[in-house]
Amino acid sequence: MKPELTDQKLRGGYYTPKPIADFLAKWAITTSDQDLLEPSCGDGVFLESAIIRYEELGLSKKDIAKKIHAVEFVKEEAEKASENIERLNVPIKSNQIQIGDFFSYCNDHLLNEDFLDDQKKIINKSHRKQRKFDVILGNPPFIRYQNFPSGPRELALKIMRKIGLHPNLLTNIWVPFIVTSTILLNEHGRLGMVIPAELFQVKYAAETRKFLCDNFNKITLISFKKLLFEDVQQEVILFLGEKNGDEKSGIRMIEIDSSQDLANYTPDDINHLEIKPNYHTDEKWIKYYLNRDELTFLESLKGNPKLTISGEVIDVDVGVVTGENNFFIFTKDRAKENKVVTNLEKIVTRSAHLKGIRFSDDDYNKNVDLGLPTSLLKLSKVTKSQLSLSLQKYIENGETLEVNKGFKCRVRNPWYVVPSVWIPDAFMLRQVHSYPKIILNETGATCTDTIHRVKFKNGQNGKIISAAFLNSLTFAFAEITGRSYGGGVLTFEPSEAEGIPIPLIKANKLNFSKIDKLLRSGNIEKILDINDKILLMDGLGLSAVEITKIRNIWMKLRDRRINRK
Repeated sequence: MKPELTDQKLRGGYYTPKPIADFLAKWAITTSDQDLLEPSCGDGVFLESAIIRYEELGLSKKDIAKKIHAVEFVKEEAEKASENIERLNVPIKSNQIQIGDFFSYCNDHLLNEDFLDDQKKIINKSHRKQRKFDVILGNPPFIRYQNFPSGPRELALKIMRKIGLHPNLLTNIWVPFIVTSTILLNEHGRLGMVIPAELFQVKYAAETRKFLCDNFNKITLISFKKLLFEDVQQEVILFLGEKNGDEKSGIRMIEIDSSQDLANYTPDDINHLEIKPNYHTDEKWIKYYLNRDELTFLESLKGNPKLTISGEVIDVDVGVVTGENNFFIFTKDRAKENKVVTNLEKIVTRSAHLKGIRFSDDDYNKNVDLGLPTSLLKLSKVTKSQLSLSLQKYIENGETLEVNKGFKCRVRNPWYVVPSVWIPDAFMLRQVHSYPKIILNETGATCTDTIHRVKFKNGQNGKIISAAFLNSLTFAFAEITGRSYGGGVLTFEPSEAEGIPIPLIKANKLNFSKIDKLLRSGNIEKILDINDKILLMDGLGLSAVEITKIRNIWMKLRDRRINRK
């Protein structure tokens, strides 16, 4: 696998490891009469694996040639694919590997006119028939929307809109690849693709998850503990979709070490994996790492009317975006050196600086004494000449260093006025190692965007909510609600942080000060024992066995995430 290259940005530069291509071809091609499409074939690794599979099924090279269809944007790659197939003595025709973008190919050759005009129209027999395939295999480009050319992008988004989806200009190219491939499958077709692990967990893929759940009877997801494409640090999964599912429809999940381990799995092994319910929602698929019993139990808890969704009691917003923290945020010593002693606001810059579930004056002063960056330059919208001489000199020095030319700074006027500086009721960790928490703000500080700012709604008691947030049920759902891109870190966007359930019945029985003290000493297990008894057993009426199950679910998901560093 090679990293992205300038002339390969439309492919994403990802070359599929042979074990993956072989495995997907063997799984997807089940009979010798199936037609194959590869929508972004590169140098033909999937096509070669398909040829081998067809030969295993007894098909002659002449007949194999009739089964293969492919598209490739980069001309040189398409030529390599043709050469590689010819070396296998398979006599394909020149038009079987189309040079161009996949969506134009679909427009010109695969989708009937009525589909492009109005998907719901009755097809006129005089129009060309929409082409369907039995098998579609591939590794679509993983490029970001910035490198998605406007022509193909508009056509791709048009196709998605015609089937009722709502893409936008930020949609990455792999999304319409998998969606369009799905609608090109026949009613008993199979789709095998290498897809970014973003499909599991990012918000923009939510609609895609729902679409795939609705269009495939069975979905098998294969993830890897080791990166397949280390050059670009891209975590991927294998998506195996079946439209020929029987009464055992649902979703399977398997995690293995590396692509080499696929040799230990056969299609029959896949068929014997535990099938979990397909809830036909847009929810994140991290939950499918749980077994069927755990997943069913968690789903039953989700609808408990005694639970409060965090967004009902808190508003979560991003922290302060300065544009250049090294310029706008000071340690005590640096503020003195630069004679910046006025117009300073207390600030927290890292989650590690928040030890318990309260941030007090004493905590802030300790951070100051430790030499941590604790003061934010907060200026009102005045001209430079209206500022003190020392501040004028500091700002002019920033202009000499071209701080004012940074993206966030140059788009505001004046550049040295940091926007949206307000004091939250509490802080919430944006990036989590072991567990999330809400920290009551008792010292009038704000925070950078490495931490979220929280406001309590409708006079809610912040101490109660901060203390109640520490329980096994909330932790378990947080693992599913957040996202992890590697490094063992769980990340929350504000909307995700507002979607986590909290048990608040009996929460007034919690001892805020005791919990804060235990947390500072690192005794989270003791806190969970106390809080789970009050919140989950007494408040929700769960049994000790059920509480243990919830705790184990959280630890299972947490440990999987952390161990993937």
